[in-house]
Order: sequence, then C-alpha cells, then structure tokens
Amino acid sequence: QVQLVESGGGFVQPGGSLRLSCAASGFTFSSSTMTWYRQAPEKERELVALITSAGGITNYADSVKGRFLISRDNAKNTLYLQMNSLKPEDTAVYYCNLALGRTYFWGQGTQVTVSS
Repeated sequence: QVQLVESGGGFVQPGGSLRLSCAASGFTFSSSTMTWYRQAPEKERELVALITSAGGITNYADSVKGRFLISRDNAKNTLYLQMNSLKPEDTAVYYCNLALGRTYFWGQGTQVTVSS
C-alpha cells in the first residue's frame, strides 16, 4: 500500500532553514508527480510545491517562490523540500502528497514552527 512518511520539521527562528523529507513506498515513485502541501491552524490546506516524475518541471506557490526548493531522489524514493528564509507565516503542518487518479494519499505530516 502507499506510504508517505514526512520528517525534518521543527522549530526555527525567522530567517532560518529546514529541509523536509518524504520517504515513499508502495507505488512507482519514479513515475509519479509529487507535491508538498501545508496547513496552518484554522486555514485550508494549500499547495506549496510540485515536481514532475523526472524532476524536469517544478511549480511553487507565490508565497514561497525564491525561498523554497522542491527536489527528489528517485533512487531513494524520497521527496525533499528545502525551505530557506523562513517566515512566521510559514508555520504549518507540511504534508507530502501523491495523487493517483481521483485518490489522494497523504503522509502524517511534519510540524514546522517559525518563531522568535
């Protein structure tokens, strides 16, 4: 079965950096477009970044462009999100996502807190 396990979240001061990872299994990772979403308290879940199967195309929410970098290692079945210049408004639970047809798969999420 599909499993997505996020890690790397934590507490960081504004301007700091974190690198999130998502270990994937149970499907052909190398053939799958992958995304990162986040959900802040009392807000809807929003798409943060997307990467196509071979990594040739990436897309970002306007709020993170120039600060976040999505990447993948298909040999390790792992998705990454490098987050730089973090702001308090980046505080959220970050989720790895796979869409197969009409079915969305989610990890358990990893908490990112940006605060001084």
